[in-house]
Amino acid sequence: MSEAPSQAPMKDSARRVQQAIESAGFDFQVREFPASTRTSEEAAAAIGCDVAQIAKSLIFRAKDSNRPVLVMASGANRVDEKAVGRLLGEKLGRADADFVRAATGFAIGGVPPVGHREAPAVFIDADLMALDEIWAAAGTPNAVFRLTPPELVALTGGQVAALKKAG
Repeated sequence: MSEAPSQAPMKDSARRVQQAIESAGFDFQVREFPASTRTSEEAAAAIGCDVAQIAKSLIFRAKDSNRPVLVMASGANRVDEKAVGRLLGEKLGRADADFVRAATGFAIGGVPPVGHREAPAVFIDADLMALDEIWAAAGTPNAVFRLTPPELVALTGGQVAALKKAG
């Protein structure tokens, strides 16, 4: 790791993620960093890993049902929203900051894969499955936790699919 995690008391949002992880029966440890982990690039730099190992959380809004849709994608990939829509069975719309906070309880840049106010439909980028370990957001723009791709599937119940946008 290139930067040491912060020794300050854990922020409330990060603590909620740690509790959600433990409630799901896992022992992953949330780590808060002094530097931002808000973007895939910032997270990879703070952690000292490859950008592809960042499991970025993207929240979309299902156009017909208005339910939240969580896509866990490799930090190196852009998501093919049409492919996600086909899997979901309805088109996706952009989720603004208010929708993201209302549906998940977290702000954009720190949305974790668990602990959401409203259970989202979850899709996982198949490219993540080729990696030994990945890092996911943990409730704040400075918090992450490490896990394996199979553990992400078990934690979220997400559907693994080819979600990378071509090009």
